[in-house]
Amino acid sequence: MPPRTAPSGSGGRGAPRGRGGGARGGRGGGPAIAPARAAGPAGLPDASTHITTVGVKRTAFGTSGRAIQVHTNHFEVKIPEANIHHYDVVISPSEKTLPARLNMEIVARLQTVTAPQIFTPRAVYDGRKNMFAARELPFGPSQAHEFEVTLVDPPSPGEAARGGEAGRPPKVYKVKLTHVATINPEVLARFLQGKQSHDNTVLTAITALNVVIRMEPSLKYPFNVRSFFTDREKKDIGSSIVLWRGYFQSVRPAINRMLINVDISTGAMYKPGPLIQRSLEYLGTDNLNLLNDLRYRVKLQRFLSGVRILVEIPGQRQTARRPARVLKRLTTKSATALDFVNREGQSITVADYFRVAHNYTLRYPGIPCVEVGSGAIIPMECCVIFEGQIMRKQVPPERTKDVLDFATKKPMDRLNSIRAGLGVLAYGQSEYVRQFGMIVQPNAAPVSLQARVLDPPVLQYGHGSRQLTIKPRDGAWNMIDKKFFKPVTINRWCVAVFEREGRFRPDLAREMVGGLLQSFASVGITVHETDPVIKWANSHDNVAGFLRGLGGECFRKNGNKGGPDLIVAVMPEASADLYMRVKHFGDITQGVATQCLKSSKCTRAKPQYFANVCLKINVKLGGINTIPDSRSVPVLTDPHNPTIVMGADVIHPAPGADGRPSFTALVGNVDSDTAKYIADCRVQTSRQEMIDDLEEMSTAMIRMYQGYRTGVEKKPGNPKRIIFYRDGVSEATGVQAKITVIVVGKRHHVRFFPSQADADRSGNCPAGTVVDKDIVHPTEFDFYLQSHSGLLGTSRPAHYSVLYDENNFTPDSLQALSFALCHVYARSTRSVSIPAPVYYADIVCSRAKNHYDPEGNMDFEGSGVTLDDAQKKSQLDAFRAAFKPLNASMRKVMYFS
Repeated sequence: MPPRTAPSGSGGRGAPRGRGGGARGGRGGGPAIAPARAAGPAGLPDASTHITTVGVKRTAFGTSGRAIQVHTNHFEVKIPEANIHHYDVVISPSEKTLPARLNMEIVARLQTVTAPQIFTPRAVYDGRKNMFAARELPFGPSQAHEFEVTLVDPPSPGEAARGGEAGRPPKVYKVKLTHVATINPEVLARFLQGKQSHDNTVLTAITALNVVIRMEPSLKYPFNVRSFFTDREKKDIGSSIVLWRGYFQSVRPAINRMLINVDISTGAMYKPGPLIQRSLEYLGTDNLNLLNDLRYRVKLQRFLSGVRILVEIPGQRQTARRPARVLKRLTTKSATALDFVNREGQSITVADYFRVAHNYTLRYPGIPCVEVGSGAIIPMECCVIFEGQIMRKQVPPERTKDVLDFATKKPMDRLNSIRAGLGVLAYGQSEYVRQFGMIVQPNAAPVSLQARVLDPPVLQYGHGSRQLTIKPRDGAWNMIDKKFFKPVTINRWCVAVFEREGRFRPDLAREMVGGLLQSFASVGITVHETDPVIKWANSHDNVAGFLRGLGGECFRKNGNKGGPDLIVAVMPEASADLYMRVKHFGDITQGVATQCLKSSKCTRAKPQYFANVCLKINVKLGGINTIPDSRSVPVLTDPHNPTIVMGADVIHPAPGADGRPSFTALVGNVDSDTAKYIADCRVQTSRQEMIDDLEEMSTAMIRMYQGYRTGVEKKPGNPKRIIFYRDGVSEATGVQAKITVIVVGKRHHVRFFPSQADADRSGNCPAGTVVDKDIVHPTEFDFYLQSHSGLLGTSRPAHYSVLYDENNFTPDSLQALSFALCHVYARSTRSVSIPAPVYYADIVCSRAKNHYDPEGNMDFEGSGVTLDDAQKKSQLDAFRAAFKPLNASMRKVMYFS
């Protein structure tokens, strides 16, 4: 056998999403229980007053806007009529949670080999704790039974070489099944009709139906919760990554019927082949010696940790396929330097062990080995990655465009792929779907429904504009002949050039300054310094020191009257680390606005480019670009009901990035026009959904609102309404505002497909398309709003669920104000996909790493190695301690724009 002793030096340091560090792992926040509402009027689902809901009960449907007909990627499904039996599943022994894939293998063997007579017809299993059967299993009065399931491994190459007959001892798993509930589908039928509360019984029944439709593909294909992937359509994008086309499916309740939401998805898979080849391809090199470089080794380890490998000794025939091993880490020493004590008590190197035990002389003894989950150490040249493994890591940034190209499909192409997906899903051929009595017609058509297109809000610009107001068309407008609603004044500014002077010459720099000055004037920004200091940084310069020196030159040039109001930084390509350093200097250390420009973009740029830059600069310095006209959205700007709109977000570290924190953000307006926002960002326990400091953050935000209203606008300070997107709000001292809480969801698979006559230029639904019938919740106040115009691919609407509403908004008013808030995103002259405060909160979270000293060596991605609880706590404590708050002057402006 390969050595199982963990040699000294073979360990590794512990490992977005996080955006905030790495890939986006997930979003925090979740629904809270809200009081039940009164029954709705005639014509709505028959929901009696005793029906309780998770969110606000629907009392009406919206009526505003023009009607259009759309298709959606939902298909009607007949729900079972017979009882479903729910069993709790416990698999032991197991020191830690087993992978769902292994659990599925154990239960499949249980049903087909260990006890097939009991599991006829076969039950369905979710890979974790839940099994559902179409008939009660014959367990007797106890309604529980424990089975022993044996998985046998064939011999390893080493054992075969020594003449051994057996492999590792057979693994015996105990599977205990306990009957926990009998689900009567009548509960589901009543729920769909609005006559049954949205309780745990209903949730379990819907879970059961989802497990039924996913069981067969989960046994056949690589799967990831609700999607499975096939190699029928795939694309090699380099970096040892292959994309596979996937299919998403989810059973969803709707008004008076059950639907299956079907969509296409994309899976990033490890490219199969010899581990050494795949490693070099990922690193983009053919130099094996780089594997001994710490930076390259850690980067590779992040990529490979968790991948399953087969042990195959080159040139030796495999008598049977060995089970896969999980790659845990790369060793710090090579096969010739790494030794261990063998069974005879002798010290031997890994290279010598493979020569003696396996009759194999390593071709590459000078590179690291891999340590697998069992503790065995195996040379890289004896490892092979097999096909069909999902890469649960962030795709390298340089491959993101390839993923988008593969995933992006125009609306009609996507709908055709979804229709074709029904053939792959083959509901009619699944023994599980049939035996549970679920029926999807083989020629089922996508659900057709009526949507409405809302009128966009009227936007107001500043004095001096040729048109003071404008009404967006197709989700867009422009800044031609318009002045900002509240333009700022720039007294002093300077330019830092981090690009080589040979690539961004002085004449190009002066031309860029001229372009900015022209745009400043066109939008109403007053600039007192027309010849700013321009200075090129040396590649060896300390960024903070260079910027501090540049600020000093600006100070002296302007007669010691003050430092710069703005630093414009010209950046080279691939400058993420440099960007973080500039932002840390401006937002955290010095409290000066910084605007970064890519040298390739600002060279010989057109006026439109500089106009877009001005959108960001104006709000960073405290200005306001545009506001919704008060007559257009009275619910937001009613002087008798001063309103704060808040948006919250939580982001978590990437999968496998143990010991890294989650980051939270809260954003809210301080002005009467819901256009000027401030932000707060905090660090908290990893992967925690609730926001720890929400009460403290929201109280501070309300006080900032009060200060701006009384100090700047000279109006009464207390808000009367708080509209909170995404999470709950605690009551702030001295404020008796009525609260509305709305969760905005973007991570779903609902799509709308218009007729050609109603589509925009991209083939998508027009901006402002709202759906609040047919596919929405049977009883609760929710709706879908596609607030932006399409560009590439198929647009995704946002899903709004109203959890709590003391303001008693009508559907029309809440849909209109949400649509209006999608138009006040300061960085754009297009409506965006979610309300601006939620969008801002997302940006603030993603920039949380800017709050750390760039010289502090905080590792946001980790090494890919699993940490124990003590190590995780130590890492989290270090991240908490190193997190630096915003500079006080940045707390009052939209520094995040």
